[in-house]
Amino acid sequence: MKQVKILIVALFITQISFSQKKDENIGTEVVNVVKPYTPTISDAFKVKETPTLDDEDTSKKEAIQYNIFSFPVASTFTPSKGRAASVDKSADEKIFSNYLTLGAGNYGTANAELFVTENVSNTNYFGGMLRHSSSQGGINDVVLDDKFFNTALDFTYGSRTRALSWNADLGYKNQVYNWYGIYPETLDNATINSIDEQQTYHTLYVGGRLSLAESILKESTVKFSRFWDAFGSAENRFVAKPALEFDVVDQKIKTDFVIDYLSGSFDKTFYGGSSFKYGFTNIGFQPSVKIQKDDLSLNVGVGFFYSAAQEAGENKFFIYPQVTGSYKIVGDLMIAYAGLEGTLKQNSYNDFVQENFFVSPTLAIAPTDQKYDIYVGLKGKLANSVSYNIRGSYLNEENKALFKSNGYDESSANLEGYAYGNSFDVVYDNVKTISFFGELKAEFSKNVSFGVNGTFSSYSMDVQKEAWNLPAIKLGANLDVDITPKWYSGMSLFFVGQREDQFIRSSILIDYPIENVTLKSYFDLNAHVGYKYSERMTFFLKGNNLANQNYQRWLNYPVQGIQVLAGASYKFDF
Repeated sequence: MKQVKILIVALFITQISFSQKKDENIGTEVVNVVKPYTPTISDAFKVKETPTLDDEDTSKKEAIQYNIFSFPVASTFTPSKGRAASVDKSADEKIFSNYLTLGAGNYGTANAELFVTENVSNTNYFGGMLRHSSSQGGINDVVLDDKFFNTALDFTYGSRTRALSWNADLGYKNQVYNWYGIYPETLDNATINSIDEQQTYHTLYVGGRLSLAESILKESTVKFSRFWDAFGSAENRFVAKPALEFDVVDQKIKTDFVIDYLSGSFDKTFYGGSSFKYGFTNIGFQPSVKIQKDDLSLNVGVGFFYSAAQEAGENKFFIYPQVTGSYKIVGDLMIAYAGLEGTLKQNSYNDFVQENFFVSPTLAIAPTDQKYDIYVGLKGKLANSVSYNIRGSYLNEENKALFKSNGYDESSANLEGYAYGNSFDVVYDNVKTISFFGELKAEFSKNVSFGVNGTFSSYSMDVQKEAWNLPAIKLGANLDVDITPKWYSGMSLFFVGQREDQFIRSSILIDYPIENVTLKSYFDLNAHVGYKYSERMTFFLKGNNLANQNYQRWLNYPVQGIQVLAGASYKFDF
């Protein structure tokens, strides 16, 4: 083996010698190895991925330039279209343009409502509404007729475009009520049977609205109405309210104009006599500027009013502060707001009737000077679904109208149906009101909503002994629940505190004392439940005064007991 290995070494040396120049001859030599062979293992090392070149002259890489010649390749491959994943969602409820509602209940109650609308063109539309509510009466211990009818018909025609929006309105309303609130013990049967207690009111109006998008004339409204009754009373009223809005030095300026014309007459006095007239023309100018800076928002303005009395009364000029503001303390969670506002409020026979149907057609009509209303409040959110609003205010009103019971003169003969202590007059006084208001609204889910509110007031007068028929406490609450997609229900509760009034009875023979009457506080519980039979048809059941409270809204005017109304509503398109 040693000789074989020596031979291999010799061959290797010989191979190296061939790598030299041919003219070199190193000769030959015999080597004898006398040491025994001892194998060893050298240290392992990692071969570098990129070897280091130690040559002094390293070849440089040549720059290669190349071009790609692309040409189309025929292919019959067609990729399959993607398919969106399905998402479960409830179908949108179809919105219909028209509906009809019919209902009937105890006390001979009937309700009807019809609303129709139609697009005449891409921009023009027409609409109409008919509303009716009535009852045949039947209140316990009431000896006069206590039924009522209330029917209204309204039409509108208008147009909507990006630059212009307008509509014209026309309507008529007929209302029939009875002065049934008498003291039966003060009258004999013959007198009761001779009373004609019915009163009928009529209202006819025409009006319009105009709104321009690209103009300083933003929105203007105009309305003319005529109101009359079955006793020869008549009233005309024209109200126009144009509004201008423009920018001056990056500030938004708004100016509201008011033209309020009122003219009327009463054919009757309380105990007979000639008719009398009333009339006022009020012109108002209310400029304001809106200031917005970070979380602070201010609206600073002033109101100038001139009131001209056409019949009795004086011409007067009024100036009112009109300043409001708000500040976001914690974003939408807590917003503080305050205001100092005043205005001239024109009272009318029509307005008094809509508030109290049992007034006599012998009223004194005059405007109310609302000198100022100072208020501060805090509103915001307790959570994403719970909002609140609290406010305190001080209101100073001069010539405020108060409803007070008319007296009964048993010495007079041939009295009208409202002259038996069963109607209400309007008296005026300077009234200062301190009030606190609180409200809480919550939406526990998209199917359940709840709200509660309350107002606490204190009044002081200059002449009158009490703030007649004004309650010190008013509370309200409501709850609405969507039980299932088909069933829904709700309830409401309101509470009204005590009110004060007087009953005055006079006679030639007897000197009756003035009777101060305190109307008891009351609460009224109402509820409803409905079933959506289809997207078009819905059945409902409503209940009013479910606690069967025998309370009086006005002196000697008790209300109906438990009232139940059942009906259906149908939606449709032409």
